[in-house]
Amino acid sequence: MGLVRVKVVAHFLGADAAADAWQAAFKIPNFLQNLFGEGALSASFIPVYAGLLAQDDPQEADRVAGAVGGLLAFGVSVLVLLGVLATPLMIDLIVPGFTGEKRALTIQLVRIVFPGTGLLVLSAWCLGILNSHRRFFLSYAAPVLWNVAIIATLFVVGGRTGQAGLAVAAAWGSVVGSALQVLVQMPRVVHLLGTFRPSLDHTSTHVREVIRNFIPAFVSRGVVQISAYVDVVLASPLPTGAVAHLAYAQTLYTLPVSLFGMSVSAAELPTMSSALGSQEEVARQLRGRLDSGIRRIAFFVVPSAVGFLALGAVMARIIFQSGRFSVADSTTVWAILAGASVGLLATTQARLYSSAFYALRDTRTPLKFGVIRVALVTALGYGAAFPLREALGIDGRWGPAGLTIAAGIAGWAEFLLLQRAMGRRIGRTGLRTGELARLWGAAVLAAAVAWGVLRLLGAHQGLLASTFVLGVFGGGYILCARLFRIPEAVAVVQRLRRPVP
Repeated sequence: MGLVRVKVVAHFLGADAAADAWQAAFKIPNFLQNLFGEGALSASFIPVYAGLLAQDDPQEADRVAGAVGGLLAFGVSVLVLLGVLATPLMIDLIVPGFTGEKRALTIQLVRIVFPGTGLLVLSAWCLGILNSHRRFFLSYAAPVLWNVAIIATLFVVGGRTGQAGLAVAAAWGSVVGSALQVLVQMPRVVHLLGTFRPSLDHTSTHVREVIRNFIPAFVSRGVVQISAYVDVVLASPLPTGAVAHLAYAQTLYTLPVSLFGMSVSAAELPTMSSALGSQEEVARQLRGRLDSGIRRIAFFVVPSAVGFLALGAVMARIIFQSGRFSVADSTTVWAILAGASVGLLATTQARLYSSAFYALRDTRTPLKFGVIRVALVTALGYGAAFPLREALGIDGRWGPAGLTIAAGIAGWAEFLLLQRAMGRRIGRTGLRTGELARLWGAAVLAAAVAWGVLRLLGAHQGLLASTFVLGVFGGGYILCARLFRIPEAVAVVQRLRRPVP
């Protein structure tokens, strides 16, 4: 649904100044939601809460949940107030290249969406409760309402106002969607908690452990999220449309990160946090969970990276190209996707390794490596987007592609550091060279067949033809992976052959 939302935004706003303002403004709620929902709160709260549930101590678990909920609500209220007051300063830091009407519109949009952002942070607390009880569907289905609210607003208001007015209306729609996202989760959360009472009591040993782990986790996830802001900061002085093109491409290349990296990591965190026994027994359980999760992630992410590199223009054409989004825009998005394919596998696997450290109540190691990643993103991104591009005489519209290449290199550095550090704790983990070679081989063969079909179609590359090409790629990958005896592909084929009862 997030992908549908971005497609509708692209249709109505295209890649002009209003689209730049919209994409920059929504970096802030995305930042806070990712920081709290998939970052600091999950890393600090879920291991403690899930551990208490595993030890069969529901009363203490409820007390911890109530205290964390109360403290979070208080902190969010302060955060929203400060955010609304300090919006002009934040805009100057995030998009220093914005001036005049574009800057004014971005400030207005941020001030509208900030209260909704506070509600999204409370939704992250609901996510922690539900995930710890192995109730994954509702917490990840609830954001559908947020997306639907924005989509509905765009269709209702579209054509009745200018681009700036349409962006403002959609921002109000996001606030309504944020409220719906929390309300739909709350009844189930209250039912699971039983004796839940919100409070500000932080005297409990377990609550203090959550707070103690929250601070480095907050900084760690904040550092990782800042890398996305670095891209926007560096893209803002580039020609108009650079920020919007980067945001559209990010929607596509973060899709496999969300579908496979974040989902596997979120599902594994409560399980890894519940591991009991001796140090060797816990290490053995973690190795098994990590290896299983990495295989699942790689099976889907490797073809995603190859698809972005070989067929990124086809994907952009299918998803975005309509209304104010042109063929040239699709080509630019393809270039950015090709750059993002460099670090896609590393980024998704790094999330799982970070979850393993969080399960061990270690939030400082991911922080240390996250700082290294951001330093590399900043240095390499600036060099690729400006001095190197200018020295090679490359047009400014291709600058965002250099940013994603730099982010990919930094992502590999972070992943390798995390993997090495975890290996010292629990033993060797990760894909073997032969397994990885078979995955890449299957994806490349499938892409070659799909590319051949694309060439045969020539100028006849409408929506149906483009969809057919991607279908050939996906089906070809499954078949090639099955021939290479990749277990996940074998399981997929067996499911397809299974008779319907």
